[in-house]
Amino acid sequence: MRIRRALLVVLTALGLTASLSIARASVPPPTRGTLTAHDISATYVSGLSSGGFMANQLHVAYSSVFKGAGIFSAGPYDCAQNNLSTALYACMETTLPRKTPAQLQQLTRDRAAAGSLDPVQNLSGDPVWLFHGTADATIKTAVNDDLATYYGGLGANVSYNKTSGAGHAWVSPIGPNACGSTASPYINNCGTTDPVKEMLTHLLGTVAPASTSPLTGKLIQFDQAAHVPGGNPGSVSMGSEGFAYVPKACEGASCKLMVTLHGCYQYYGLVGNALMDKGYLNEYADTNNMIVLYPQATTMTGNPRGCWDWWGYQSAAYPLKNGPQMASIVAMVKALGGVKGEGDPDPTPTPTPTPTPTSECITASNYAHTTAGRAYVRSGQTYAAGSNQPLGLWNTFTTTTLKQTSPGHWVTC
Repeated sequence: MRIRRALLVVLTALGLTASLSIARASVPPPTRGTLTAHDISATYVSGLSSGGFMANQLHVAYSSVFKGAGIFSAGPYDCAQNNLSTALYACMETTLPRKTPAQLQQLTRDRAAAGSLDPVQNLSGDPVWLFHGTADATIKTAVNDDLATYYGGLGANVSYNKTSGAGHAWVSPIGPNACGSTASPYINNCGTTDPVKEMLTHLLGTVAPASTSPLTGKLIQFDQAAHVPGGNPGSVSMGSEGFAYVPKACEGASCKLMVTLHGCYQYYGLVGNALMDKGYLNEYADTNNMIVLYPQATTMTGNPRGCWDWWGYQSAAYPLKNGPQMASIVAMVKALGGVKGEGDPDPTPTPTPTPTPTSECITASNYAHTTAGRAYVRSGQTYAAGSNQPLGLWNTFTTTTLKQTSPGHWVTC
């Protein structure tokens, strides 16, 4: 009895007594398999820290795919501007200047107009849930505020919780760490509060209570190489294995899909299944017909903490649709049935038809032949397409009559 009382005193000091009544069996042991298509009604994304930055990037770049985002402690889209110093000292600390939310909104519009992101208007009305704890010194509050302002300026429906005393962490009613902690495995317990329910309610609408029974679904362990461009996850700082929790109900019914992205120092190769086990998403997945996809990053040169790429350590295309990690995650979503004919990361371009050669003789007083054929004819000679002869050479022969003998090749008549 004295041991039990002492344990309760310790748990109370840590703010964990509220979790005793809802503690449950661990996430199921992983079952090796592949990602297979399900009837997915809507796809969402969530993440912590570097996973929060990546969640924002995915939502913005693939707004035709992701219908909302839940983000624990991160900054606005492409805050880092492909620069590590900016990432560290402007987008985490605030000792260097950073682009304003308005500037990043315009950057988003410009990139969308160029086709490297989905149309910006898709974000209007999307639910976005943001969280930042008052004890979080890793990402400064002002940076997280910028994220809220950025989304608001693009018309998203933003809910922002910044009153919790949490440290830099994912916050869950069954988290193993004290509320104000910033320590591995970065999953905190803040007493009776349930930010996961708050997030899901904002994203999905009405949410059924989390399951209080052992989990019924399967934790599928799959090969990420099947979804990574080039087939080498390590080359893009992604782990060899990814995971997906699939509730039993989703085997034969329509389900939602939640992509959840870990933070730095929180990848599977370092902390095991901590986020999958204590993040409290699977418990809601069981009662709300929701599959949870857990992609995995890992370490590489320039990324010793196993972060997701939000500053360009792996590719300058990191915040665009063709960013390697972005495309890989969307390929996983597609394999699960979460892409409905939109948002493909690498669409195959429509081939340009080869012009049909013509034997018709055409007077070369039309300068357009220079641009179309990139060929320049001099008496008795033929120049191949792409030879880039000086433009002035063409003007010397404005009275020459030509015919095309093969695509890009012209000869005098």
